Amino acid sequence: MLQRALIFSSSNPICSQLPTTAPPDNTVFPKRNGGWIIPFSSYQLPAFRLRNYRRTLLPPLCSASDSAANRPNMASQDEQDPRISNISSAIRVIPDFPKPGIIFQDITTLLLDTKAFRDTIDLFVERYRGKDISVVAGIEARGFIFGPPIALAIGAKFVPMRKPNKLPGEVLSEEYSLEYGKDTMEMHVDAVKAGERALIIDDLVATGGTLSAAIRLLERVGVHVVECACVIELPELKGREWLGEKPLFVLVSST
Repeated sequence: MLQRALIFSSSNPICSQLPTTAPPDNTVFPKRNGGWIIPFSSYQLPAFRLRNYRRTLLPPLCSASDSAANRPNMASQDEQDPRISNISSAIRVIPDFPKPGIIFQDITTLLLDTKAFRDTIDLFVERYRGKDISVVAGIEARGFIFGPPIALAIGAKFVPMRKPNKLPGEVLSEEYSLEYGKDTMEMHVDAVKAGERALIIDDLVATGGTLSAAIRLLERVGVHVVECACVIELPELKGREWLGEKPLFVLVSST
């Protein structure tokens, strides 16, 4: 056992409180008001207990807001959950972007609001935890924002579903239709295995083209797609109809 020598000056006021008798064998240190503390004696040091602290992140003091007409409405699944209203109000709506006639649902303001962002992730995690999901497939690009924290929380791996020529390894490809033309989605061939259960995540469902392509791509290799999940739905574009029998879970419905 290491021992440390303590040196006290006679001018130090603590010296007047130290014992004046010679210390017995095996002493550890002097008691404050006289005497000595011996190992395994009946004298016990006071116990100190540290509190457990949780860091609380506060939302920003200033956030963008829009008129009630432009804000997305709450989705029907969880209208009673107050977190849904907070998430809805944190999404900024920008008209005529990226071109005239398009109303853009901007989630960057949601990401700035730490409370709303955390609530978004928590709602998905609460729904999918314990559902034996081993794959969270995120659609490029904003599915990469929400997918990884959900995957970590439920104990699943995250698989990126990317645009052509973005993945370095051998890939599987699935073509899908857009309003004006076609596009392709790719996934690494060794990312998933037959029999795994997958959740597909994206920020928004509009026409449903990318979600349906992701479903087909996963099912081609024998993966069971449990559900598709998005933060926002544009119901007027009827994207659900492209998903067949696959369920779709959304937090906010824009009208």
